[in-house]
Amino acid sequence: MAIQYGISGTTAKGIAASVERRVAEGALGPGAALPPVRRLADELGVSPGTVATAYKELRQRGIVVTRGRGGTVVAQAPAVASRRPPRVPEGLRDLAGGHPDPAFLPALVPPSRLSPGARSHRSTPRLARLEEAVRDWLRPDGVPVEHVTFAHGALDLIGRLLSVELRPGDTVAMEDPGYHHLLDLVTALGLRMVPVAVDDEGMRPDALRAALRAGVRAVVCSPRAQNPYGGCFSAARRDALVEVLQDEPEVLVVENDHASAVAAAPLWSLSSGGLSRWVHVRTVSKFLGTDLRWAAAASDPITLARHDGRLLLTSGWVSHLLQETVHGLMTDDGTRALVMNAQEAYALRREALCNELGGRGIEAHGASGMNLWVPVRDESAVVNGLRSYGWWVAAGARFRLSSEPGVRISVAELGPADAVRLASDFAAVLGEGESEATYGG
Repeated sequence: MAIQYGISGTTAKGIAASVERRVAEGALGPGAALPPVRRLADELGVSPGTVATAYKELRQRGIVVTRGRGGTVVAQAPAVASRRPPRVPEGLRDLAGGHPDPAFLPALVPPSRLSPGARSHRSTPRLARLEEAVRDWLRPDGVPVEHVTFAHGALDLIGRLLSVELRPGDTVAMEDPGYHHLLDLVTALGLRMVPVAVDDEGMRPDALRAALRAGVRAVVCSPRAQNPYGGCFSAARRDALVEVLQDEPEVLVVENDHASAVAAAPLWSLSSGGLSRWVHVRTVSKFLGTDLRWAAAASDPITLARHDGRLLLTSGWVSHLLQETVHGLMTDDGTRALVMNAQEAYALRREALCNELGGRGIEAHGASGMNLWVPVRDESAVVNGLRSYGWWVAAGARFRLSSEPGVRISVAELGPADAVRLASDFAAVLGEGESEATYGG
């Protein structure tokens, strides 16, 4: 056994399993270096080829990554040890979770007419009336609606598509900073990420062009309420991105419109730009219920066939009970009014905090959605400083690939009066450590 690392085994599968156990147990954490191939082979008494094969299997499963001369290290979000957010300390105001305000969520009541027991749901996986409701939802925003499908949430659909379309080692263009669960998912699939910088209008065309030149096979982005930066496509930005993407017709473009109805920004969708391979994904967890694990998607016919083919072989379909519940809420006038109230409230709360921070010389970004991104020099200092004032915000490290540090503040439950106090406390934290200018703003 390699005592220092706790790795054992005499076959490639045995060595790989040993490393996986150490990672799952936390003994080998993210970024931990594995021994060089020849050294581990000598210590275990096996051939270098056996160790190399073990490392290859671990790479393909997203447990480790290879950094050239930097050697082989445990992935930042290994597939066997998901990177969950830290637990909110007792007594603190949680502004890190990104959850909607429960006051604006409708009551979830199971449908009174339950799905019949014995019949083939695989032959009719989608309720026709929900399909039409989805088309009515997407069509006014210019999204082509000829081909639609359902999934168990955006991550479920995106993960299924990437696993069908790509192979371990392929590259994906990802927003930077970007949604941490998506970053973790891509890593867990054994794919490599190429960071694409964002600004207040979403993905930057120059950065996307550079990523495409690097050979990416898929692009994942948000057209509005970009998480965590809050950017949203303008018409000009959408057109510029489409122009870049049209030079690479085989690249799959995944558009994640996760906040849609409460983003408080118009949709300028890439799907309306005549791209060859695309999918537009929407979920309802931000405005109908966090436990409604359901997503709708429109796409080109090839993408739809590949997604539904894999869905058929796994879960088969999305529960008709869930579909009945979603349809009932989507077509209910009271729920629609509640969603409109949520959209207005979130916009007011986001703008209030942005203005309060700006008035104190603190730069903040949040053109749409429920989050603000505040650039800082030292994430830990700011998170711990705000903790001493009773606030809990999200350190930006888990959202970043190569972008500058920052913290994410979720404003869904932060009233305008609270925004004044938080901005004042934020300024105090910056003043206690460095000058405000050091942190941007």
